[in-house]
Formats: sequence, C-alpha cells, structure tokens
Amino acid sequence: MSTSARPQGRRVTAADIAAEAGVSRATVGFVLNRTPGQTISAQTRDRVLEAADRLGYRPHVAARALASGRSMIVVHVLPDWPLDHSMRAHLDAASEALDAAGYTLVSYTPHEDGTTRPLWETLAPDVVIGTVPFAQEDVAAMRASGIQHIVPAPGVRSPALASTPFGRGPAMQVEHLVELGHRRIGFAATTDARLRALLEDRVGLAEQTATDLGVELFDVEGVGDAGQALERWRAAGVTAVAAYNDEVAAAVVRAALQAGLRVPGDLSIVGHDDSPFAALLYPAVTTIRVDTAMIGRFLADTALAALGGPEPAPLPAEAAVLVVRESTGGPGRA
Repeated sequence: MSTSARPQGRRVTAADIAAEAGVSRATVGFVLNRTPGQTISAQTRDRVLEAADRLGYRPHVAARALASGRSMIVVHVLPDWPLDHSMRAHLDAASEALDAAGYTLVSYTPHEDGTTRPLWETLAPDVVIGTVPFAQEDVAAMRASGIQHIVPAPGVRSPALASTPFGRGPAMQVEHLVELGHRRIGFAATTDARLRALLEDRVGLAEQTATDLGVELFDVEGVGDAGQALERWRAAGVTAVAAYNDEVAAAVVRAALQAGLRVPGDLSIVGHDDSPFAALLYPAVTTIRVDTAMIGRFLADTALAALGGPEPAPLPAEAAVLVVRESTGGPGRA
C-alpha cells in the first residue's frame, strides 16, 4: 500500500485513491458512488474510504452528476405546517436514510402566492417527494422541468398520510374514550389555518369512528377561546374531549381546571402527537404517539424504490400507539 501524502495544488482523484488503497480505479468508483449490485468486500470498501479520508478527498459534484446522470438530490416538498418535534424527527430520519444511499435531502416549503421559483427547477433532483398529494398543476410543472420520479405517484394518496399511523390516530382517541365509558365526546380543533386539510382528515375519521361505535361526536370547537368551547361542551353533556394535538389538549386542560372541573373526573381529555411537554403537564396528558421517524424512513425508501431500489415494507400498525397517562378516565371518576 502506498503512503503518499495528499497531492498538492490539485483535486484528489480516483487514481490517487486507487494508488493509496492498492485497488483499481473501478473499485474506487464503485465504493465512492455506492454503486449497487457490486461484490466488494467490507474490508476493501473500508480501505478505499480510509484512503480517501487520508488524502482529503471531496467529491466533484458536477463531474459525478455528469458521469452518473443523477444529481443525487431528493427534494422533499413540505406543506406550510409548524416545524414541531414530530416533523423534525420525520425529516432527520428521511435525511439519514437517503444519506446512507448516497443522496442528499433538501426540504422546501413553497410560497402559496407562487412568487418563488420551485426548488426542483433549480436543483434538478432525481426524486421529488411529498407528505401530501401534489396538485395536478405542480405535477405538470415537475414533468415540464424533467422530473421523472414523483412520490407519491400522481393519482396515489400520500403514503405518509394514507398509512395506518396518521390515519388511525383520531380513531384511537375515540376508541379509548368509548372503552372508558364515554358516550358524549367533543372534538377540540386547532385554529391554525395552515393545518386545515390535516384537521379535516382527523375530524372526519373521529366522526366516522364515533358513528361506527354508536356514540356521538359533539361540536367541533376551535380553542381560540377554550373557556367558551368548554361551556358549550358541558351544556351538551360532553364528558370527554379528543384534541387535534397536545397543544390543543393543554389549552382544554387549563380551561377545565380554571373552571373548577376535575380532569379526568369531570372531563377526560386525550391529545395527539405525544409532544415532549405532554408528560410534564398536570395532569399528564393521555395522547397518541406517532413514530414519524419511521414514516420519514418509509418515504425515503419509497423514493429509493422509484430509482430502482427494493420496494419498502408496509408501515406497521405499531407506528401509532396510545399512551395512557392521567388525563383520561371513566365518566364521573373521583
């Protein structure tokens, strides 16, 4: 093996790494480009990577893209949702999964007024992925820009939203409350206009589940004024509330305690998302924990499948679980 120092005054090449590691240039190319289907041993791969590190190798992005015909970039188009802990976990997991395959994830939230140029026009990504279905005009714009791979495929509901984890959360909230004996259930909605579409999905499933179980889901109330919403629920005989998320649940808990109600004795409250603060409240909030990191990896694997990789396994039901804490109990529980 050579012990040469880093070449001075020029970019380190595959030939330099091959000489340093004692392998062929082709082997170096396969390793650095993470070419699938090769039978290179782990020992050889490590030797190449160590040699590249010693020499200070940095990939020539333009040359690599020209040689492979790929930009090695995946653009993730995000809705204008708050970047909370669950979304950060989603993005981190997707980024790590794509990085392991040699791709870089770039997140992008388009302006609703259309004043900014779509990022896919600038970066020419190999895949564009989304957590919500793309509008037909966006699909047409991507196709016109030469984007061949779109996930979810046009006409297919987003795997992130259609999957069991996001789909079952509101149903699990209602099922839990019904199992505790509640028959008159309210729904506490977010007032954040950015979340309107997701709110409609959650309310729709909560209402359908309540109907299937023979109970009534009462007024869907925004909690801009949780006190007023609470008064209307109490007047209707509501004994439990399913909240859009844990922030909304916290507002309802606060309003209930301020009104002199016992939680869960007079009112049970269940949140959604298992935000870090939910366990710190008094009473600690029962909630739905969604493994958004798993969903991020699933979307990344779906993107890689569009590029010829293996099809990802279906998301398991265990990606969403009920976390029972102190804010729920049977009606009238002391």
